[in-house]
Amino acid sequence: MRLLIQRVSRAEVRVGGSIVASGGPGLLVLVGVGVDEGPEEPMKLAEKVYRLRIFEDPERKMNLSLADVGGEVVVVPQFTLYGDTSRGRRPSWIRAAHPDVAEKRVAAFADALRSLGARVHTGAFREHMEVELVNDGPVTLFLEA
Repeated sequence: MRLLIQRVSRAEVRVGGSIVASGGPGLLVLVGVGVDEGPEEPMKLAEKVYRLRIFEDPERKMNLSLADVGGEVVVVPQFTLYGDTSRGRRPSWIRAAHPDVAEKRVAAFADALRSLGARVHTGAFREHMEVELVNDGPVTLFLEA
């Protein structure tokens, strides 16, 4: 799995003009699933994200985690994180998991975050989404399992 994590003041996902997810302050997590990933990775990465110390303490140092601040998480499926542009100008998606598998892994990641105590909102799978966010910091990290 590949995650692009952004610390946000707020985030919102719309499909067809309707809001399907919104949250914040907290994190926006774009989630890509690769072809070679097993069922253990969603929980492993959820634990990492939940305890990642990227929120500021009273001294403005990044010492606090989502677990500490109680922020919200907006999880958005993002197969394009597996786009391969090493040849030519058109990305190849051959390393991205089949949508049926990816949907289950993204749902498992969101459920794992919930089981840890996070308030989670999810985007829509297999839909054209508009994602709006205010990146706080900005803080953006890339994680891969």
